[in-house]
Amino acid sequence: MQTTNINLEAPRDVRFCCGYPNGLLACCPHICKTLKPCEQMRLGIALELDPPSPGGLSKGSRSPIAQYTLPRCTRLYYSLLKEILDCISKNLPKSWAKGAAGPAEPLTHPGRPPSRSPPRCWARSNLYQTNLLRDGVRRYLQLPADQTVLILHAKVAQKSYGNEKRFFCPPPCVYLSGPGWKLKQDQIKARDLGEAGFRVCGYMGLDSMGSSLMETQKLSFEEQPDAKGFGCAKALYISDADKRKHFRLVLKLFFSNGQEIGTFHSKLIKVISKPSQKKQSLKNTDLCISSGSKVSLFNRLRSQTVSTRYLSVEGGAFIASARQWAAFTLHLADECCTRSEFPLREGYIRYGSVVQLVCTATGITLPPLIIRKVMKQYAMLDVDEPISQLHKCAFQFQGSDHMYLCLSTEKVIQFQASPCPKEANRELLNDGSCWTIIGTETVEYTFSESLACIHKPVSPVPLVTALQLTGGGDVAMLEVHGEYFHAHLKVWFGDVEAETMYRSPKSLVCVVPDVSAFGSDWRWLRYPIAVPLLLIRDDGLIYSSSFTFTYTPEQSFIPGQQVLSDVPQGSDKLLDSIHQEFTRTNFHLFMQS
Repeated sequence: MQTTNINLEAPRDVRFCCGYPNGLLACCPHICKTLKPCEQMRLGIALELDPPSPGGLSKGSRSPIAQYTLPRCTRLYYSLLKEILDCISKNLPKSWAKGAAGPAEPLTHPGRPPSRSPPRCWARSNLYQTNLLRDGVRRYLQLPADQTVLILHAKVAQKSYGNEKRFFCPPPCVYLSGPGWKLKQDQIKARDLGEAGFRVCGYMGLDSMGSSLMETQKLSFEEQPDAKGFGCAKALYISDADKRKHFRLVLKLFFSNGQEIGTFHSKLIKVISKPSQKKQSLKNTDLCISSGSKVSLFNRLRSQTVSTRYLSVEGGAFIASARQWAAFTLHLADECCTRSEFPLREGYIRYGSVVQLVCTATGITLPPLIIRKVMKQYAMLDVDEPISQLHKCAFQFQGSDHMYLCLSTEKVIQFQASPCPKEANRELLNDGSCWTIIGTETVEYTFSESLACIHKPVSPVPLVTALQLTGGGDVAMLEVHGEYFHAHLKVWFGDVEAETMYRSPKSLVCVVPDVSAFGSDWRWLRYPIAVPLLLIRDDGLIYSSSFTFTYTPEQSFIPGQQVLSDVPQGSDKLLDSIHQEFTRTNFHLFMQS
């Protein structure tokens, strides 16, 4: 069997006439006279073109410049086909000449005026590429080979003045995780580049810096017991010469053989001169800490930088680490809560509130704590003002006898404070019980090269933050909100590609595929269909997201009517009743994160 690929660059109206007898008679009558009607139709089947709809072009027509595959095409039909194409090209009007009218527009919406901005158009891959990519997506969904880059950093950074260098605390950290890194290692070893070619190295700096690597800090990644790669930038600071109020961190990753992996950005970091000593007001919430936000806690014995210890979790226990820090979700809890179950509350955290610290990575939590303000190593029991960034605070165990969260070298213990004899509203603490609190941010980039061996950088890696559904039934549209979008992305619902339009770096719009695209037995379904939402670059690079899209059938049963579980084949009556209960318009669409 011979398979031949040809590129047709004639307008779609002309290409439709190639596959059908009427078109053949109109364009190439001298050729069609030698063919019987059945042979003319067979030639049309060999072209594998969609038949034109009665009203013109079909809505699902292919792109103007597409690659068609000719299976089962004998030498006779192939020679006739070439003659047809030559005949058409000789008789084309001048307005259809190549390059005369600029790039052709997709005809998904017939009659739409030509656009001068190709990125802002509906995009869909040709059928051959889509089927090939769909098989790869199915293999990916069964066994995802993701590569994840996780950046942890503080929400605020203290400015350095003069010759001083106030390094960011806690220092920005990078974690590399996912089975895709091991898969990439095997690919590099197969090219005889050795283990040295796979090592990942990185450079981190501020986004205002130039491209020179001398202005950034080099990161060396070490493998942890959980197989994650860990790197930390301990010597980053912002000087007073930089007048910005906000900035981002920029991370550039490379393999040690020089191949660039990509560029990744942190979230915005607010610049402050020093921690505010004034009483905070909820009118200015930029520096306040809200319930449900992520924080980090660190301690400095005798205010020495070298003695900094960070509250962390290792081996299922809380520790004080000098090299790694953990992000904790700070929940405002009810005063009557228990350790096993506590109701969460919204609002800003105030001193004197009962809070719960939950590790974001492991889910391990501390008992309910009462957060206290610290002034000159005293815990203030009567202060109820809002907590601010980089404030000194202490954590008293609720219901205990003046017991506070404390560190001793690398262990986390309880310390019993001494009541102040002169002032009943104060309790004397030691150095290990005084913690500095700061808000943190986490940004996670996930991609997979399992479908293609690419040499281009994976960046910009898109981030999906929200979904917005409009319409329903056959005209449902989904708007994808996020960051770092570009015109080479397409939205996929599981292993089904959706027609996608690029609107801006923060918005993509796509047509929701019909539920029938996920199986021929959709009429019989009595359970929701949940599919993951993916973004795929035109070279096969997959960007997964935390969102899923759900098709849910609506059950409109008559009271007292028995539901049949078995569906005998060939039952038209049962099929009609099922079709009335579950129709395409009754499939409700939901987005879940």
